[in-house]
Formats: sequence, structure tokens, C-alpha cells
Amino acid sequence: MSVRFEELDWQPTTMGDLTLRRRVEPSLGVDVYEVKLGEEFLMSSLFTVAEEALATLGLAAVEGDRLNALVGGLGLGYTAVAALADSRVHGLTVVDALPAVIDWHERGLLPVSKELTGDVRTSLVLDDFFGLMRAAPGPESPRYDAILVDIDHSTRHQLDPSHADLYTHTGLLALSRHLRSGGVFALWSDDPPDDEFMVELARVFAASLAHVVSFDNPITGGTSANTVYVATV
Repeated sequence: MSVRFEELDWQPTTMGDLTLRRRVEPSLGVDVYEVKLGEEFLMSSLFTVAEEALATLGLAAVEGDRLNALVGGLGLGYTAVAALADSRVHGLTVVDALPAVIDWHERGLLPVSKELTGDVRTSLVLDDFFGLMRAAPGPESPRYDAILVDIDHSTRHQLDPSHADLYTHTGLLALSRHLRSGGVFALWSDDPPDDEFMVELARVFAASLAHVVSFDNPITGGTSANTVYVATV
């Protein structure tokens, strides 16, 4: 166990100050890694069940072997590492728009960093995931078996207004063109299932489900839940 509180990194970004910190959670006596963007808490290593479920539920809906997967949003790395746990994954591209986040993992600052960067199947890419999805894929562009996304808080609460178009019919249709036939789009959300978003998914994808992922919350002493949407082309 480390010191009671430590700021591991701080970087200014166009969306606000990005902070990585490690603290001891008194109620559990364990180290907790947290990320803040401005005044918003983005993620905590205390709560990774739904982030991991994003990968397991998304990949479970894909048939076949030698899968080529794309993760949008690196964060603490738990979605990516859960994807690598699926032996069918042949290649994993992880896209993040923040250089600091990629740097944290390359420096081994987070609990799963070495597992992630030490796997030869992993490629960490600095780029705008939303811009990549808007762009029409060319003849040589990869088509993915799974696109797993955990960037915004939810379909209605984005970190940046420029992300909002992904959750519309136009944005989902553009994303679907980066999937192979039978490919899967999976999305993490901090909100309960959104009926209007389900309608938009149904307009683009052949099948779609909203999974409510519940997990124990040691801070409140109760149960919390996130949503994982899974849609198949």
C-alpha cells in the first residue's frame, strides 16, 4: 500500500485539466487510482466491473476466431485487458485522444499497464476516435469484428459537445461501416438504458440489447449499475 494520497500526473487538455491520482481508500485499505477531467470524476479502479463487461459482453456477441477489435477510450485500461483475455482476439487497437493517458500506460503507472502494453496484440493509438468513425473507410481500411467504446459518461452526457453526433442515426451509421458483416458495436454508459437511443440503434443494426450491469459499491454499501449496449450489424 502506498502513501495516503499522491498525484501521479497532471496535464492541461482542451477539455480541462487531466489528473491521475492514487489514494488509499480507508474503508477497504486498498490503493485506488482515479482520473479527473476538470471537476468531473471520469473513472476509478474501485469500479471496473462494467468496464470489463463492455469487452466480455461485446465479444461474446461476435462469432469466429482471429478477431480484430477496436477499443475507443483507453482510460485505466480495464476494458482493453478484458478484451485481451478473449483468446480469439488476434489484434487489439486502442484509440485515445489524450497523449497523457497513453503515456501513463507506457510508463507503467496503472495496475494493468504492464499486462496491456506487454501483450504483442496491443496497439495504442493517439487519435480522435470520433473523427475516425466519421471518416468513410477506404479500400485498405480495417474492418473490425468489435468496436468497444467507453469515452463519454452516457449517450446524453458527453465529455465534449463534438462527440454528440456519434449517438445519432448518422453517427451510428458511419460507425457501422467500420465493422465487418456480423460485427458488434458495444457501448458503456453510466445512465440507465435509454429508450430513444435504443430506437436509433434499431435503425442501423440488425439486433441490439441493453445490458444492465450491477456491482457492489463499497463506498455506499449498496449496489450500483451501469449499462452496456451491444448491437450487431
